[in-house]
Amino acid sequence: MSEPLLVIGNRNYSSWSLRAWLALSHCGLRFDVHRIALDTPQFAEEIGRYSRAARVPVLIDAGTVIWDSLAIAEYGADRTGRGWPADPTARAVARSATAEMHSGFAALRRAWPMNIRARGRRVEPESAVRADLKRIDELWTECRRRYGNHGPWLFGEYSIADAYYAPIVCRLATYGLDWIGSEARDYVAASLAEPALAEWSAAALAETELLPGEEVGLTGR
Repeated sequence: MSEPLLVIGNRNYSSWSLRAWLALSHCGLRFDVHRIALDTPQFAEEIGRYSRAARVPVLIDAGTVIWDSLAIAEYGADRTGRGWPADPTARAVARSATAEMHSGFAALRRAWPMNIRARGRRVEPESAVRADLKRIDELWTECRRRYGNHGPWLFGEYSIADAYYAPIVCRLATYGLDWIGSEARDYVAASLAEPALAEWSAAALAETELLPGEEVGLTGR
């Protein structure tokens, strides 16, 4: 039987693809990867073969199509029994933090698009972005202090919540750590050193595609 197939976009730009890939990698589910470059004729021609939603990521497993990053992460957790904290209270908080990332922080995502190859892009955050950064700093610090006493992650052991905030970690590496406190900075350092994210980042550095506006530093998603 063939392995599940995860369809992703550019590793450098596609934050939602990164979340699904990290979640599946950490839960231990074996899967293959097919990458389609974003904003290209190839993407427009090919993505419809995998999902009517025409977006990445998409997971295909034995004819079942899962076209949302959180649904993909939950599928991996259901298949393996790994992905969420064992403690019911910590698990509820981890799910809440993940859902907040899934639907929130729109100002930050617009103003600071993910671009793993870039460094030193100092963009002064507007008030809405500052509010998002303040909330992320508070959330990470609270989770680490309440649940992270047996490991470097938000809930001690790596969880879907960590996979979900990894693109924020990458954004902070690109745009600067000036807006978060010391505990959150330690979390960023641990995340950047984590082998799966390091593997993804190395592949992103090897990509050559540029999205429109990359020449003038406006790219990412």
